[in-house]
Amino acid sequence: MSRLIVNDLSCQRGYNELFSNLSFELSPGEILRISGANGSGKTSLLRIIAGISSGESGNVTFNNNPAGSIAYQSDIFYLGHLPALSPELHCKENLDYLTQLNGSNTGLLVDEALANVGLKHYKYEYAANLSAGQKRRVVLAALFVTQAKIWLLDEPFTALDADGIKSLENQITGHCENGGLCILTTHQDSKLPNLRMLAL
Repeated sequence: MSRLIVNDLSCQRGYNELFSNLSFELSPGEILRISGANGSGKTSLLRIIAGISSGESGNVTFNNNPAGSIAYQSDIFYLGHLPALSPELHCKENLDYLTQLNGSNTGLLVDEALANVGLKHYKYEYAANLSAGQKRRVVLAALFVTQAKIWLLDEPFTALDADGIKSLENQITGHCENGGLCILTTHQDSKLPNLRMLAL
């Protein structure tokens, strides 16, 4: 069975130690919620697991592949707390770009994904003209087409209304029921099943 293994991670930013000797494992179907005060290291931990940053010590593997390796990165979908959209591109172009970065399906599935997040008629609207919630939904639409097994979501419910939150919770639940796993940070209460907690 493929497991995400975080082993003895330590992380320091400047003179501040965010966490040390952190270890845990996640199996397919599990969801881990990371909690903690602002500045406690939640985003730093997600970035290390995503293979974007490195800690002072420790390692992360999935299916025996180390973080940063090509095989590992193909299983990762990372959603940061900023929308990461180009204002000069319209919704479909932004989503095409995001899905290609994450090794995902494109084409007609992108159109379907935008429809799934309520942006069917915004396909050719430039990102610069979107509200904060609409920008967030463009990025979240990538979850409908990504093939990555591990979803790393930093404050994914930000700027979403109640319907958007419920839709995202359903998407996360479906992903994990199909053998995926998810690690997220959020300040909001969640009704996600199989939810484990990690406090930093």
